[in-house]
Amino acid sequence: MSAVESQREANRDGPDVLIHLDGVGRDYVSAGGTVHALRDVSLTIERGEFVAVVGTSGSGKSTMMNVLGCLDRPTRGHYLLEGIEVGQRSNDARAIVRNRLIGFIFQGFNLLPRTSALENVELPLQYRGVGSGERRKRALEALDDVGLQGRVHHSPNQLSGGQQQRVAIARALVTRPPLILADEPTGNLDTRTSDDILALLQRLNRDQGITIVLVTHEHDVAACAARVVTMRDGNIVTDVRNEEPRVVVPGPRETEDDEGA
Repeated sequence: MSAVESQREANRDGPDVLIHLDGVGRDYVSAGGTVHALRDVSLTIERGEFVAVVGTSGSGKSTMMNVLGCLDRPTRGHYLLEGIEVGQRSNDARAIVRNRLIGFIFQGFNLLPRTSALENVELPLQYRGVGSGERRKRALEALDDVGLQGRVHHSPNQLSGGQQQRVAIARALVTRPPLILADEPTGNLDTRTSDDILALLQRLNRDQGITIVLVTHEHDVAACAARVVTMRDGNIVTDVRNEEPRVVVPGPRETEDDEGA
């Protein structure tokens, strides 16, 4: 058992808090001066929540996503993920945390272009050293979970935008992380396909209990979450429960004739 997994086990009997930011700030120094991208942000997210982080360009939401995803280190403050202090860990240690605890979904899909859907989904498990048989089994399960069991051998250029994003979601799921970070996941998609992806995220949150933090600048997308955190100038300005999230109904599945559309 890895050190991360051991600490996760030790924390299981504590409060059901997955994410805890305490006074987190992130500064960037340039020739033009210091930019305070985050200003002493404090935030707690419990396991199983669906939280949207919304704000305009420059609000600090992308910087907070980078900190939450262990892609960047806070200048000050504390970041605990599953009770583990990760904010000030080394780059290598944060990479291990990312691989063990976090699944990422990006606006641009970030799929390897000359690689099949199956191989793209297997990749995080390959980084973990999981054997080929187990990798294939779990990748097929993840692709089936997002409705792509008939597309496993297709490369990205043979898939529609919505299908590519579902491959990216399967890749995020394959390591069975407690947390998925979705950065503008519908930004490159049309309205119908966006609704399909949002409906899928709602189902994963509802049925599998996966904690989802979704960053967006679109308020209708944020309305799908049960909690909406609004950022401005590096600060959290509102943090409200959405008592009636917009329930998204997916459209009909794409048929074989739709592939590559």
